[in-house]
Amino acid sequence: MANTFKNNFLKAAGTTAQNAYAAGAGVSATIIGMSIANLITTPISANVIVTSGGVDYYMIRNATIAPGGALVPVGGDQKLVLEAGDYLQVNTSVASSADVITSILEIT
Repeated sequence: MANTFKNNFLKAAGTTAQNAYAAGAGVSATIIGMSIANLITTPISANVIVTSGGVDYYMIRNATIAPGGALVPVGGDQKLVLEAGDYLQVNTSVASSADVITSILEIT
């Protein structure tokens, strides 16, 4: 088994859910950090959704992020394990309003 640290970057996330990370075939992953930064001058709300086995689960729903602020749904003592085929998505209330950085430990 190989362990690999990775970062995934999602630029200008908006109203359509986009993958912040997807665990590929034969990969288990531990999300060790995630931040969502508000890029605009008004508050936005953000959703973080985990999809496993074709079912969506809200990790965060309609969390408000102030202008110039960030939301850290994963970090510190909080971790998230994803199995092969699972994925993590983000969307916001305003188009092109947030950057997302996800730090991952992949196990293959």
